[in-house]
Amino acid sequence: MPATARFGLTLSNRGVVLGLTTPDEILEMAALADATPAFSHVWVGDQIMAKPRMEAVTLMAAIAARTRRVRIGPACMASFPSRHPVLFAYQWASLDLLSGGRMILAACMGVPESQNLARLEIQNMGIANRERGPRLEEGIQILRRLWAEERVSYLGRFYQLEDAFVEPKPVQKPPPIWVVGTPRLQGNLKVAERNLRRVARLGDGWMTTAWPAATFAELRRRIVAYAAEAGRDFTGLPCALYYNLNVNENREAAIDEAQRYLNSYYTPQVFSREAVEGWVACGSPEQCAAQLQEFIEAGATDILLRFPSWDQQGQFNRCVNEVLPRLAGTVAA
Repeated sequence: MPATARFGLTLSNRGVVLGLTTPDEILEMAALADATPAFSHVWVGDQIMAKPRMEAVTLMAAIAARTRRVRIGPACMASFPSRHPVLFAYQWASLDLLSGGRMILAACMGVPESQNLARLEIQNMGIANRERGPRLEEGIQILRRLWAEERVSYLGRFYQLEDAFVEPKPVQKPPPIWVVGTPRLQGNLKVAERNLRRVARLGDGWMTTAWPAATFAELRRRIVAYAAEAGRDFTGLPCALYYNLNVNENREAAIDEAQRYLNSYYTPQVFSREAVEGWVACGSPEQCAAQLQEFIEAGATDILLRFPSWDQQGQFNRCVNEVLPRLAGTVAA
């Protein structure tokens, strides 16, 4: 049997700030994905000051109201360590109710203070850079308890709760939490191991931007092994890839547009050609499908596609009609 994958559409809510899209277009694209069986979920970005954009929880509520079928989530919830877990658990439970139980939370520790405006976000939200990982872990534990228990008392390093509760409860019991992790295999080995063990220990799934496919496969292998050491079986859990797609028979034109778009989106970060070719499926439908298929074979159960292009509708149509049908393992929702 061929390997299978579900596909999601990632919407550019940061693009509203940059003039790359509009709120109406974002909601129209979400509704279009909902009407297209090839897409199983839709996603929005999240940060506060590090990379400003339309606020994620508010936008996901609007998407829940405009859709009926697709699942909804943040790719990823980078502000998670800055959000108080009681309030966030309350918001997420209401989102799950509004959507009829379609929410997926991708919990992320966010970007380090050295990147872009992250220092200002961390400072003004009252947390320290070194606290991002531990706050993520405490927050996940608290969310799960608040969604399941009538009253929660908790004594942690950052949060102390006494008889806290969330009502009404979410539809899902509990909503899934995918943990985000993309450590460098060539970097600090202790940091990479800590990152992957967090995914293995706490995740109902894994989300990553890791490329190439061989790196994705190796990270997944380590997560499965670490989960087994912790007494968990990760083999059947979602392993999601956040990726990009630009379809154009002129591959150089696809690479050029994707590079300009990403440079605008992540300013002042500059994407090299190597990074664009690694993180964007570029070129003809056949070339794009082949690049995506490598990740499916590497174990990606879900692929979240963003279109680094000024023609969102055109790229959507080409993706659905020309690229995804060429993937033997695509699962229609």
